[in-house]
Amino acid sequence: MILIGESLNVISKKIGKAFKERDPKPIQEEALDQKAKGMDYIDINLGPAKKDGHELMPWVVQTVQEVVSDLPLVLDTSNIDAIAAALKVYKPTEKPVLINSIMARPERYEKMIPLAAEHNADFIALLWGPEGLPRDENERAALAVELMYAANEAGIENERLWFDGIVTPVNTQQDQLMSLLNFQMMLADIAPGSKSTCGLSNVSNGPPSHLRPILNQTYMIMLERYGMYSVISDPLDEKLTDIAKGNRPDIVEVVHAVMDGEEPDASTQEMVDYVKTAKVILGHSLYSDSWLEV
Repeated sequence: MILIGESLNVISKKIGKAFKERDPKPIQEEALDQKAKGMDYIDINLGPAKKDGHELMPWVVQTVQEVVSDLPLVLDTSNIDAIAAALKVYKPTEKPVLINSIMARPERYEKMIPLAAEHNADFIALLWGPEGLPRDENERAALAVELMYAANEAGIENERLWFDGIVTPVNTQQDQLMSLLNFQMMLADIAPGSKSTCGLSNVSNGPPSHLRPILNQTYMIMLERYGMYSVISDPLDEKLTDIAKGNRPDIVEVVHAVMDGEEPDASTQEMVDYVKTAKVILGHSLYSDSWLEV
């Protein structure tokens, strides 16, 4: 599993302050830490960046690439001018720069796809359409085809498309989690050669903080089994990184067994917790904040 570090984010008090004050030290320390923790990409998330994004994004890119020049970066903002400015100063890496993201809305992708084509950038194709969140895997598929055709017409091959079917919180949209899994199984037929990614931590957005890691870890295992190529993840979750890099096959086997309808021999409390969490995500149990205690 390819990991995209999510912590260089404007919502962080420390990083947000560094962005605002143009202080390179916290930004460079965070970038180096993400590299040390095994991230494969570093996401630079400015949020909307409406006021000064066209100046801030290229500055952050240059600041990060001064100390981490070998990892590809992800340009994450809804400000198209900020993306365009950053692409002009980006120093090429072995893997292409990744634009996060291009929505399945003509007013967005008609402007942004030519930008990706011009700079040979990969891009995350966000399956958020004119009506918002897709209702099911079939609506996700329709939006994916629309974006794929638009990209192909601009000369962008499927291998440069990273589809994001959108992860929803387990405590409010539990049924959508299975819909995304179903879409992942369809993607190889819909867009052969394409990749996929997601904002993994969205699945645990809302539940108590101590329950977030096991939700993220369990859903990542499920998504990977159904073809997910990468996730945007928390670099501080070292257990998740271990699982993603193949160092915890015991956890993976237990989750897979639950997915197969089996009752695995969970001999430790750790494994029991993963069994319970997998059942919640699959909809076998209703979500509650106390699912591990039942």
